[in-house]
Formats: sequence, C-alpha cells, structure tokens
Amino acid sequence: MAPPTDSTGPVERIVIENCAVATVDADDTEYGTGHVVVAGNRIESVGAGPAPDGLDNVVRRVDGTGHLATPGLVNTHHHFYQWLTRGLAQDSNLFNWLVALYPTWSRIDEPMVYAGARGSLAMMVRGGVTSAMDHHYVFPRGSGDLLGAEIRAAREMGVRFHPTRGSMDRGESDGGLPPDFAVETTEAALLATEEAIDTHHDASFDSMLRIGVAPCSPFSVSTDLMREAAALARRKGVRLHTHGSETVEEEQFCKELFGMGPTDYFESTGWLGDDVWMAHCVHMNDADIEAFARTGTGVGHCPSSNARLAAGTARVPDMLRAGVPVGLGVDGTASNESGELHTELRNALLIHRLAGGEKALNVRQALRLGTYGGAQVLGRQREIGSLEPGKLADLVLWKLDGLGHSTIVDPVAALVLGAAAPVTLSLVNGRPVVEDNHLATVDEDTIAREARDEARRLARIAAGD
Repeated sequence: MAPPTDSTGPVERIVIENCAVATVDADDTEYGTGHVVVAGNRIESVGAGPAPDGLDNVVRRVDGTGHLATPGLVNTHHHFYQWLTRGLAQDSNLFNWLVALYPTWSRIDEPMVYAGARGSLAMMVRGGVTSAMDHHYVFPRGSGDLLGAEIRAAREMGVRFHPTRGSMDRGESDGGLPPDFAVETTEAALLATEEAIDTHHDASFDSMLRIGVAPCSPFSVSTDLMREAAALARRKGVRLHTHGSETVEEEQFCKELFGMGPTDYFESTGWLGDDVWMAHCVHMNDADIEAFARTGTGVGHCPSSNARLAAGTARVPDMLRAGVPVGLGVDGTASNESGELHTELRNALLIHRLAGGEKALNVRQALRLGTYGGAQVLGRQREIGSLEPGKLADLVLWKLDGLGHSTIVDPVAALVLGAAAPVTLSLVNGRPVVEDNHLATVDEDTIAREARDEARRLARIAAGD
C-alpha cells in the first residue's frame, strides 16, 4: 500500500501489532489481538489481526504482545502552578484550603509557573495523557508571562494543549478570597484574555494549541466579568470554562448574593451551552443536570480532588444517563498530589460504586470518561478520543503482561482496576512522547530538580524571607 503524501513527500508509517485494542468508538469496538497503523499524524487503520500487507514507508514496527492500545487520555481540568504547593493544608475543606494557600499562590512568577507546568505535564504525559488542559487564573502584578510559560512547557513536552486564560476581579476588599494584588480589573482581564486568544489560538483540525476563556469561579469573579467573558469567547469562537457547583458553601453563596443557585446563575450570565464545560459539578439537583443536558454543557469530573477536599461525590452516572458530556480531570496537584489522570479511571469507578452500588459505573465507562468523554468536553471529539481511521494519532500502548496485571484476563479491567500500568509507547500527533515508561522529549530528573528549587523559592518568598 502506497503511503499518503504531504507537501514534504511520502508520509512515514508506524505499525503496532499483536496487541489488544480498545477503540472507544461509538460501538466500543475491541480486538483481542489487533493492529493500529499510523500514517504521519493520522490513524490510517485499526482492526483485528496483523496490519495490512504491502505497507510502504514503514519506519517503525512495534510488537504489542502483552499490551493494550487505547486512545490517549484527555485531561479536562488542572492548575499547573499548584505543583509547587503539594502536601499543604492536608485536612481542610475547599474554602479553608483556599484561605491557607492563596497568600502563597499570589507570589508566583514566570519561572515558578514554567517549573510547575513542566512537573504537572511530565507526570500526566508519562501516565498516558496526550491532551492536557490548564486553568490558570492567578496573575499577580509584575509576575511575567505566565500563560506563555505554560505554553512553552507543553510545546517542549510535545503534548496537545488546551490552556484557558483565567481571571479574577474580586479580591479581599470586594469580599473575595485572594489578595487584591493578585486579581485584575475587569477590563484588564478581558483585554489580556483577548490578547491570549489572538496570539496563541489555533482552530485547525490538527491544532496542538487552543485557548479557552475561563474566569475562576462565581465567588472570585464579578457578574460583569462572567457576562463579558462569555460574550468575548463567542465573538472569538473559543470555548468557556470555569468552576461550578463544587461545594455546598458555593451554592449558599450564590443564593445569598444572586438570589439563585449556581446553575441558574450560570444560565443568566450566558454560561450554559455546548461550548462550555465546568469543573467539578458536585452539588447538582435533577433540574441542574437537565439544564446541562439540554444545553450540551460539559463537566470535568475530578474524583480524587473532590475526595481530598471532602467536597462530595458528583452525580456522574446520572449525568451520563441524561446525556451530559463528562470527562475526567486531575485538578491542581495541591488537592490531588499524585498528579496523574490514569489513576482517576480507577478512582472514578470506585467512588461512584460507593455512592451508587455495583452497577453505577463499569470499567469501559471509566475508560470512555478518560478518553472520548474528555475529547467531547474539549470540543475535539471529531479529532481525538477514539482510535478510528482519519483521527489524529494520539494513542497509548499500555504494558499489561507484568506483575501488576498479568493474571487479569480482561485488558480494559486490568488497565482500570489494576495498578498504574507502565506506558511502553505514547504518541501525540504521531510522535513519541513516552518510550518504555520514560519521557521521550525532556529529562525527568531535571524537571524534578528545577521544580523542587522553585517550590522552595516560592515558600521562602511567601514566608517573607
């Protein structure tokens, strides 16, 4: 078979064979022994048995015996800078945790954010994430190009990146939690957000970088900023993201300040729609879930973070039955110190079975949340999230024949219920980002050392040293 061509000539092929394959397509097609052929940055073929004969320009053949191939994992909510403040406020709920940590977060600068982004990305990518998202909303005055630092880190790692330009305009003097010098004016936040879109956003099918608009949360953002941010996003054709319905206290706050619950408030400010996704959505009643389903509003579910902060258990099984798009999120590593998304597959299943019984969620639903569900939430289900010909070549080859998995016959169950599986190969846009469970594009030891140094510098500055 002759290879496809592009402007530079014949496209190189990578052939993966002899592995189990979970496509996560609309029919949940799986192959006990199958193949995936990658041509350039696209998936060319997926199927049972060996790859087709006669393939030209094959630059690499991978024997996937003992492995499972899946779509790459898609992270839908994170705060990279929090990599520098892990393990603090260990026994706090959300509001006390924020009160404890905002004085430190308000001292971040560009080198810190770059180091934190590298640490956060490295942990996720090594664990099978191929598309990462970040919600950065802390912009202390004079701190440098914080969004640019994250983008640079993601580009060096080779990961597909969906940063959202966050904002806060409600500081302590206006009843908010962050110090006043760590928030922006409404006008400045909107101007900086529009500049980020104009500078960085790539709307193409193959895009490695898309920008979203992301005021932080109802209790740290004015209604004017919420409304104007939604209008800006729709004028620019980009997605909207924020925190929603995370705690009981947030619901009480919205009712006291706005005379309505969070979902009704979001709808009144233009923040429900198929171009919107919310992080958490823990405290949702039937009417809230119906509103999300009716409007196509997505949810970034963060089970470990919600447990760490004792926020509660989101009604994800009910959301899925109603047709709400749901993906998984690590959340910031100050509330999920592991920093890994593949462990969220297991944690989501276990938490929802505790809340709703043994049929609440199964292993294939958990894998779908971490792959196709995440692609839906980011608005990229046509391009990523399943292994299908024509889609972008973001895929992971998980090693399941070792000590942690070899006696589990069902490979999807091994991945979801077993120990964290090693990644033998991870491709993003057809290029390796992980080889034999190590990052292929950056040095892990350097990232760990530099992140440690910046974390210590931040702690000294926050302490006034």
